[in-house]
Amino acid sequence: PLLPITGGAGHAASTAAHTEVQMSTAGAASATGSEVNVQVGAGAASGEAKIYFASGESALPAGAADSLSQLAQTAQAGSGKLVISGFHDATGSPEQNAELAKQRALVVRDALKAAGMAEDRIELKKPEQINAGNDAEARRVEVKLM
Repeated sequence: PLLPITGGAGHAASTAAHTEVQMSTAGAASATGSEVNVQVGAGAASGEAKIYFASGESALPAGAADSLSQLAQTAQAGSGKLVISGFHDATGSPEQNAELAKQRALVVRDALKAAGMAEDRIELKKPEQINAGNDAEARRVEVKLM
């Protein structure tokens, strides 16, 4: 079933940031405007979340905490771990971009821990640079259930 997750009053101010969550290979998700739709496949054994951040920001986007909580619940039901990867583009200072990608990954890790995920079941990967310019794919954090 499709579960709409709508942002609060502050969500309109963060329209540049959105959340996309894929909870299984059978499910898909999309994000448009002020609503995040999450489709969860029955008995999902794997999951993935992509969190898109506003340019230059590391604050968790509206709706992302709920989506990450669902992913944490899926992970807790099994024995795998969640692997977090932050991404950044090649424009500007490589050191500052890598630090921002790291801060975004840490924010996502903290949200997973707040959702009850044990820290020893969360793995942080080194930030990765992509050569796609200054677009949303370069401002994302991916979480994968392994």
